[in-house]
Amino acid sequence: MTAKRPATRRTTDSEIPKPKPKAKAKTGTKAKSATTATAAIVARTAAVRAKSKSSPGKKAARPKGKPSLRDVVLAALAELKAVNVRALDVRGITDITDTMVVASGTSDRHVKSIADRVVQRCKEAGYRPYGMEGERDGEWVLLDLQDVVLHVMLPRVREFYALEKLWEGGAAA
Repeated sequence: MTAKRPATRRTTDSEIPKPKPKAKAKTGTKAKSATTATAAIVARTAAVRAKSKSSPGKKAARPKGKPSLRDVVLAALAELKAVNVRALDVRGITDITDTMVVASGTSDRHVKSIADRVVQRCKEAGYRPYGMEGERDGEWVLLDLQDVVLHVMLPRVREFYALEKLWEGGAAA
């Protein structure tokens, strides 16, 4: 057995609510004083802008934009005193990233803290890290930030793998 759909009721024009007319603005002294006050504010703003443009001793302040991911990473590395930091532009060599950064730490604990600080600073700047590998051992931590790939290693591990030589020459081995 199939159930019948209930008949729909059509509405007439008389049943649709009509919008209420808007109230007319009063043209009293309050409206005139508001217009005068607005004009005065606009005039003062224009005067301040003209004065700041004409002052030769001060530079105009530029709006601060979002710092680049590369700058955030390098600043975090400098903050935690990473050793022998190298930033390699690999745009012409590979499609996986734009910049590869290789840095060293003095101990496994230092390597871990450098990687953690970079993640912290990137999150504060609005960049999301995609992955982190090797933080358990601390000999080599790889941090994927999409546009920047960071390798933080102990000096002996860095010397053994020689990533700079691999990516610097542009030839994949």
